[in-house]
Amino acid sequence: MDAVNLLGLTNLIGFDLEGLAAYCEQLGEKRFRATQLFRWIHQKGASDFDQMSDLAKSLRDKLASRAHITALPVISEHLSADGTVKWLFDVGAGDAVEAVFIPETDRGTLCISSQAGCAVGCRFCSTGHQGFSRNLDTGEIIAQLWYAEHSMRKRLGKSERVISNVVMMGMGEPLQNYNALVPALRMMLDDHGYGLSRRRVTVSTSGVVPMIDRLRDDCPVALAVSLHSPTDPLRDQLVPLNKKYPIAELLDACNRYLDKAPRDFITFEYCMLDGVNDTPEQAHALVDLLRGHVSCKINLIPFNPFPASGLKRSSRERVMAFAEILIQSGLVTTVRKTRGDDIDAACGQLAGEVQDRTQVQVRMVRAPMMVKGAGSS
Repeated sequence: MDAVNLLGLTNLIGFDLEGLAAYCEQLGEKRFRATQLFRWIHQKGASDFDQMSDLAKSLRDKLASRAHITALPVISEHLSADGTVKWLFDVGAGDAVEAVFIPETDRGTLCISSQAGCAVGCRFCSTGHQGFSRNLDTGEIIAQLWYAEHSMRKRLGKSERVISNVVMMGMGEPLQNYNALVPALRMMLDDHGYGLSRRRVTVSTSGVVPMIDRLRDDCPVALAVSLHSPTDPLRDQLVPLNKKYPIAELLDACNRYLDKAPRDFITFEYCMLDGVNDTPEQAHALVDLLRGHVSCKINLIPFNPFPASGLKRSSRERVMAFAEILIQSGLVTTVRKTRGDDIDAACGQLAGEVQDRTQVQVRMVRAPMMVKGAGSS
């Protein structure tokens, strides 16, 4: 979604408060009008300038002739038996991205995409198997939140905020789309926008070390790191980015991040793969890697199988045995409850529609995963 559409009208949905202030000045208006406009768009979900009753009619007319507020077209919506909602959004040129709303008793969490596809190519992720097309722009990222928040308010008959937590865990590696990500995060945090707490906005990364350092300085929010292995040889296969930024470098970056993080821990995501990374020996290796080295919480994720992966989900018994070793060793550990798997909305299942420019299917055929002995260093 470019800032200017084919009709020459400016789409305001992706403008942060400073961007709107500059736009209002271009129109010959005072900068404070931007705050009013920003609230109407993001707090109230207005898409019609005539609704903005505290703006002068002359400004509303000016805006109507030069701008619009348009979210992403919705291709489909699926509702899970557990209340999870998944939307497929059209981002043009044959690409589509997915976002997922997960309702819970004490929160509403929205999982947002940052790219059409993903170039990292993690072996257990269906998005990675589809390849990569392009980065989303800031407007396309924030439009997922705008649509989900205001459509769910209407559906639930609520005037107050429905989404309390946002996780950048949808399609894509957020830190490889840094320049669009950070303005979107700031809009989520802005009290005139969505007013979310830094503790309740999470960026999930496969380990882009330089960008972790930049995020710490530019917009520190909660950080989740896709770890999935206690050793470099196995993680090289599961998360190819590890070859560039190995585990030791990644953990050093996590410790640096904690200096400014809104939480006093990093979340490490660990997808449980049968016979690959789920043995007691690997649990003890994970303890040795993390305990006393980085303040963390470990989130064990049941793998959600898809045919192209060639991988299987660890049994519940193996997952719980793995968790028990971590817990007994003093590491805070949770086992994620699978939500929305009946509509392919669970972790690792988001695939959307991607016009792959990376020939990922060819590369994965040429480089099959070798799992024998992969748990050892």
